[in-house]
Amino acid sequence: MTQPTLLILSFSRIASDARVLKQVERFRDEYRVVTCGYGPKPDGVHMHVSLTDSNEIWRYDRVKVIARLYTSAYWGNRAIAEAREKLAPMQFDVILANDVDSVGLALRLEPRFGVHADLHEYAPRQKEDVTRWRLFVAPFMSWMCRRFVTRASSVTTVGAGIAAEYGRQFGITASVVTNAAPYQELSPQAVGDTIRLVHSGACLRDRNIAAILDAVESTRADVSLDLYLTPNDPAFLEQIREQAASSDRVTLHDPVPYSELASTLNSYDIGVHILPPVNFNNRWALPNKFFDYVQARLGVVIGPSPEMTNVLSEYGFGAIADDFTAAALARAFDMLDPATVAAWKVASDGAAGPLSSATQVEEWARKIGALCATS
Repeated sequence: MTQPTLLILSFSRIASDARVLKQVERFRDEYRVVTCGYGPKPDGVHMHVSLTDSNEIWRYDRVKVIARLYTSAYWGNRAIAEAREKLAPMQFDVILANDVDSVGLALRLEPRFGVHADLHEYAPRQKEDVTRWRLFVAPFMSWMCRRFVTRASSVTTVGAGIAAEYGRQFGITASVVTNAAPYQELSPQAVGDTIRLVHSGACLRDRNIAAILDAVESTRADVSLDLYLTPNDPAFLEQIREQAASSDRVTLHDPVPYSELASTLNSYDIGVHILPPVNFNNRWALPNKFFDYVQARLGVVIGPSPEMTNVLSEYGFGAIADDFTAAALARAFDMLDPATVAAWKVASDGAAGPLSSATQVEEWARKIGALCATS
């Protein structure tokens, strides 16, 4: 029997996009997978349609967006136009369209059995803390949701809060596939007298990294902090580097490849992530790093973000600060002791299986399989 042809469409660099790579890995053995996005061909796919790096998806015609000429702005986007030209001669059974920008194109390509949309965030409020974006781009994102996403055969997104908002605002029924990390064969490491904290990820001002440093400096607990930061904001990274250099508790490292992240983190005790709700998506975040800490068998300390709080409370592998300030985080650190942290690491070990990506990606498999079954 011929395998169905599945196009995985993503205006991202697929070979380094953790969420899209999970889609590739789940479907490449059961479907004839074609990918379309930036960068090199992902391992194991039948074919890859590469897009020009300079045709970035965010480069919509500013005048058209401001004038609300949305149809012209959408189809005039160079990335969408290039992908449309390259994909139009091909026939697909199903298209898995990542993020709202890709859904209109997926529908236009008319796959035989339908389009599944996977929405990586709540698009209409992505950068609502930026005034110009909120005034001009947010209505365009809402238009894409109404015009395109409502016509998708099925939809998934990253968390329950975001799914609920898509339902409230657009009548879109979305199930949830979290950004869970792949299962790692690791064990919790012993906790020493000094509790070793770690934070990994993007060096961005809205990630509250400075507050983590301030909390580490002011806590009464015997702790150290190691940072593995990618240079997203070089000026801010230099500021963090200077602050770390002046501290005997903080060490800044170069980032490590994702394939080495879990084993690197495994030598620490607690992963820290305190994300202020500066916009809707931050408020409802359930990010990769939260699951990375679990796979590394660490305890986790977070701010009161509702999605992370729900998971942490269910499995009992950490603590929740009262708010998102350095003072609240320092109070959470003040309560730490080796026995408590060791118990959290055991709980994290127990949660690593249920919270791994292997369980989550089956929701995509059910949705895509259902489309093929209706053929």
